[in-house]
Amino acid sequence: MTLKIDIHSFSYKKGGIPKDETGNGGGFAFDCRGILNPGRLEEYKQQTGRDADVQEFLETQTDMPKFFGLVKDLVSINIENYLGRGFEHLQINFGCTGGQHRSVYCAEKTAEFIKKKYPQTEVSLHHDEQPQLNDN
Repeated sequence: MTLKIDIHSFSYKKGGIPKDETGNGGGFAFDCRGILNPGRLEEYKQQTGRDADVQEFLETQTDMPKFFGLVKDLVSINIENYLGRGFEHLQINFGCTGGQHRSVYCAEKTAEFIKKKYPQTEVSLHHDEQPQLNDN
């Protein structure tokens, strides 16, 4: 069995935590609103967490590196446990106010991290508020 990992970025204001359609009842829901929002600065308003300028801001001007390090540690515990027990599904959700900057950044970086560290898993990435980014 392959462990399928669904990763979502979402907006707490617009749609809330994504429903787990597998019947497992959910997974992780990380609240990124405690990280300084680049969307409040004019130069980043039209960008997303995929844009290099936003990523640089989050990595150098906020506590995102510390936050994301903890996320990696937490999800790794579950992934290793799930792989060992033959589980088939895990959902990881990242929410922020608008689902555009912080949550998109975390979802993207988490997908990259998991694909590299756990190549035996199948990762799908969904940007619920930024459908134009769903080309993965």
